[in-house]
Amino acid sequence: MPRDTVGILLVSGDPYLQEEAKRIVAAAGGSLRTAVDVTEAVHGWDNADVVLVGSDIRELPPRRRAPTVLLGKASEGDGLWRLAASLGAERVAVLPEAAAWLAEHLSMSGSPDPGGMVMGIIGGSGGAGATTTAIWLAQAAAGHGISTVLIDGDRWGGGLELAVTADEIPGLRWPDFAETRGSIDPSQFRDSLPVAGGFAYLSWPGTREPVHIPAAGAVAAVVDAARRSFELILVDIGRSGEGLGTLAWDCDRILVLTKAHLKSAVAAARVLNELPPIDAGLLVRGSGATSVDAPVIAESLGLPLLGVLPEIRGVAAATELGRLLEIGRRKSVSRFAGSVLELNGGVQ
Repeated sequence: MPRDTVGILLVSGDPYLQEEAKRIVAAAGGSLRTAVDVTEAVHGWDNADVVLVGSDIRELPPRRRAPTVLLGKASEGDGLWRLAASLGAERVAVLPEAAAWLAEHLSMSGSPDPGGMVMGIIGGSGGAGATTTAIWLAQAAAGHGISTVLIDGDRWGGGLELAVTADEIPGLRWPDFAETRGSIDPSQFRDSLPVAGGFAYLSWPGTREPVHIPAAGAVAAVVDAARRSFELILVDIGRSGEGLGTLAWDCDRILVLTKAHLKSAVAAARVLNELPPIDAGLLVRGSGATSVDAPVIAESLGLPLLGVLPEIRGVAAATELGRLLEIGRRKSVSRFAGSVLELNGGVQ
C-alpha cells in the first residue's frame, strides 16, 4: 500500500455483500469495519477513508459525505444506478463481476495522488457537437503541455477516430480490452494508444465489422489506468444509456453542450436528470443571430456557463475528412478551448 492501511467502512446488513467486501478488502490490503445499518455507522462514517454502502441501504445519515461506492448484485439490474443517484454514490460495483476492479480502486484510495482529472462531455441534444468539442479540448490541452487522453464513450457513434485523423494510426481500440481482467499497467496502457494532435485517444473502431464489447469491469480498469497515466482524461460520453450508466459515473466533472435553441435547451434539461450527482457546467454552441442567449439558457438549467462556441464554417466537411484538428488550430477555437480548460482547472 502507498501509505498506511486504508480504513474502509461497509454499511450493509446483507450477508453476501459483507462476505464479498471482506474478501475484496483483504485483497486490497485495507482494514474493514462493518455496520449493519446507518444508525450503527454514524459515528465512524466521517473518519473512514472509504465508505462502501450496500444496496440494502436506502437512506444516508444526515450531514454525512456521500458514499464512495455502492455495492450491489447483478440481479438488481438498472435499479442499482437509480439508487446510486439518489444516494449520491461516486461509483457502483456490481458483484461479483466488479470484484477485481473494486480491489484495485480501494488500493488506489490509499495513494496520496488521486491521479488525473476525468472530464466528461455530453451533448444536450443530438448533433450538438460534443465529439467535435471533446477533440478540440484534447488538442488544446495537449498544446498547453498537459498529458491528455480522449476516450470514445459512444460505441454507437461510428468511431471517434474517423473525426480525429484520416490516417490509420497503430494502437489499441476498445475491443482490444474485451478480455481484460483486473488492473492495467499504466505505462503499458499509455504506450499502447494511438496519438494524434499531441494527445492519445481510445476509440471504437471506425469500421462496420462486429466488435467485442468490454464488460463493465474492463471499462472501469481502463478508466483507472487512464487516471494513473494522464493528467487529463476527456470522455466523450455519448447520449446512450450505456455511457450514462458507466463512464459518466467515473467523471470528476461533466460539461453539457447545447445548441442555443429552445428545443436543444429542453433536451439538455432532460439529460441533466440522468447525470450522476457531480459537478457540471454548460457549454453553448451558437451565434449572435440565435434567439436564445447563452446566459439565459445557463440560468434556466441551473448550471454555470463555461463557454460559448461560435459557429465555425467547414466543421461538417472536416469531420467527414478526418481533419478536425486543422480547424482546432484556428484562433477562435483555441481561445474557446483554452478558456474552458482554464475554468475547469485543466490549464494553470
